[in-house]
Amino acid sequence: MRIKKPTGIPGLDLMLKGGVPSGNQIILQGGPGVGKTLLGFEFLYRGAEKGENGILFSFEEDNEDIVQNAKSAFSSFTNIDSFIEKGKITILDSQDTKQYIQRNRDGNAYTFGSFISEIESMIRSHEAKRIVIDSISVIRLFIPELLDYRSLSISLSSVLKRNNITSLLLIEENNYEKPNVFYQPESYIYDGFISLFFTGNNSENRVPTIEIIKMRGTEHMYSGVPFEITDNGFNLLLLNKFEINDK
Repeated sequence: MRIKKPTGIPGLDLMLKGGVPSGNQIILQGGPGVGKTLLGFEFLYRGAEKGENGILFSFEEDNEDIVQNAKSAFSSFTNIDSFIEKGKITILDSQDTKQYIQRNRDGNAYTFGSFISEIESMIRSHEAKRIVIDSISVIRLFIPELLDYRSLSISLSSVLKRNNITSLLLIEENNYEKPNVFYQPESYIYDGFISLFFTGNNSENRVPTIEIIKMRGTEHMYSGVPFEITDNGFNLLLLNKFEINDK
């Protein structure tokens, strides 16, 4: 029986019936503005509260924007600066991660080989237990060949598993509504798949919703649950109703 580790996000842990199996790699997919990066940051923050060091690899945002957005959304997270200063949360922003996007010897394709080795090095030097990558969609853009992308994904998964890292790997979705999450390479390679999307017919009544599509090694709720982003983190709504219906 694999040990479950609570994410520290109460509603999500309830959906996961206790937490994530230690060492699982989880895809977090969603459209723009639904809260992927913020959920990833809260995942690291809650880990830091538990004494688990975390690393955020961002391919698109700079450090200042990441921190300021988190502070604006989560005003009750008073230890953000302290956790960063003490190395409980380490952020590698777009200026740091651009070095991993390299052309191959022929100059006609890109490679992320150094990214895999750097992740393992940083895991060990920072004694990290949690990682967020924002986003692997960027990696997929630079590696159009499906076989090459799948090979890189398997290598990434192997490194994370070998070091018993629990991770969130963000994927960008073009659709605001619930996407078709099946038949993508990530659906099979990684241990978990969580989708963030909006329900509702128009912008006036769109409701942000979270759904666990897949999670190896644990039972979980299958119903989508509405949520809101508060100053104290993600708040999942109507949990009592869904918990009763799920039994």
